[in-house]
Amino acid sequence: MKRTKIIATLGPITSSQKIIKQLILSGLDVVRINFSHGTHQSNGEMIDRVKEIRKKTKKSIGIIADLQGPRIRTLVNKELKIKEGEIVRVWDNFKKAQRSITPTKYFALDWIGIIKKINIKDKILIEDGLLQLKVVGKNKNYLEAQVIEGGIIKNHKGVNIPDTNLKISAVTSKDEKDLKFALSKKVDFIALSFVSNAQEIIQTRKKIQKIIGHSGALPHIIAKIERKEAIKNIQEIIRAADAIMVARGDLGIELDESRVVIYQKEIIAHCLKSATPVIVATQMLNSMIENSHPTRAEVSDVSNAVIDHADAVMLSGETANGKYPIQAVKVMKDIIKKTEQSPFDVLKHGFLQDRNQSVSAAIAHSAHELLKDTKSKAIVAASVSGFSARMITRHRPEKPIFVMTNRETTYNQLSLVWGVESFILPDCQTLDELIDQSVETLKKEKSIKKQDKLVIVAGRPHIVKEHMSLVKVEEVR
Repeated sequence: MKRTKIIATLGPITSSQKIIKQLILSGLDVVRINFSHGTHQSNGEMIDRVKEIRKKTKKSIGIIADLQGPRIRTLVNKELKIKEGEIVRVWDNFKKAQRSITPTKYFALDWIGIIKKINIKDKILIEDGLLQLKVVGKNKNYLEAQVIEGGIIKNHKGVNIPDTNLKISAVTSKDEKDLKFALSKKVDFIALSFVSNAQEIIQTRKKIQKIIGHSGALPHIIAKIERKEAIKNIQEIIRAADAIMVARGDLGIELDESRVVIYQKEIIAHCLKSATPVIVATQMLNSMIENSHPTRAEVSDVSNAVIDHADAVMLSGETANGKYPIQAVKVMKDIIKKTEQSPFDVLKHGFLQDRNQSVSAAIAHSAHELLKDTKSKAIVAASVSGFSARMITRHRPEKPIFVMTNRETTYNQLSLVWGVESFILPDCQTLDELIDQSVETLKKEKSIKKQDKLVIVAGRPHIVKEHMSLVKVEEVR
């Protein structure tokens, strides 16, 4: 089995029950619903279909609701051609701009008040940086900007202003509505776009708890790293978030694009040490939107993310609106499997550099060492919240990790965690019952057989809070 998980974005091409099932059977582990597109009705229908299919197929498939966040977009009456060296006006009140009488070309940003936050010499990048302008003058109603890279400004295209700390909340009024809807559909993950600091994650978690109530199962929060501020605050963001997404598209616009791969490797390394799942995203097999085969560079890109030990790699347009969505998942699965079979996939000994280990970290480390020393078939762990599983998997063991949980939410959230295959068990009252039930479940699934050795990691089954207290080797009878 492959260990690195695959996330695929659902969209117009992949919204039907038949196609979603084919994606899952082709190797998909987690689906992403992009709330920048679609309606609550259309997105809700896709969520319902995934839930129905995962129930029928008895597979652990996670569902991510990806909030749009404070995306700034262009507003124009009609497509506007701008040339290098030209001076154009940039408004933040489109109606006022339309009423102005001026021979100067203009367009607007869809965020009233943003003009005050932008300074002279700041760059304005449009449509993933294809068009570039530099602010040379400032008025209370508009900016004057010189065109550095010309082209055609189209309506509702994304805008980045990398030189300015805009101090805009990661959760907009649209996101508030989308968040409530996503929570009503009981998704497994909420992805926050354009996160700047840990406080935004903490505040969002409080909002989620207020909506759901403290007794309800909380979705995990994925912090998308795509801003300069996020790189500066990466350690605190990793501590606050449940998972991290390296969103390389906007990150490559906000920062020197030649540094993006370095940031990717650094973030993955930080996440490994903190047992935080990490996703590598954006343009991984981008050419497969139009072509049935990827470029060699794209194959290398996916392979390198696997070698970096990311928990998951993600497909966006390739599966949302591409011509070959099923093939894209199959290609990604094939690249993952071949890379994981290579000698380059091994985590260097001592990489984690644990100091002052907690009891949980020490037990996870012992389990990994026992797995190697006893030549056991697999690690079998009991995990209520998924914490034990994440502590074990950060060692990136060479053998399977089977995780038993009594929570359906944990069962599906583990779909994002590297190397884990999860199972739902009924509540157990004793440790012996927990071990017996786990072994019997795996025998039924034909995941293990008689005389196989297993490394068992467990705690007191009746304690709700994660509590790893035991590691032992057991032979299957």
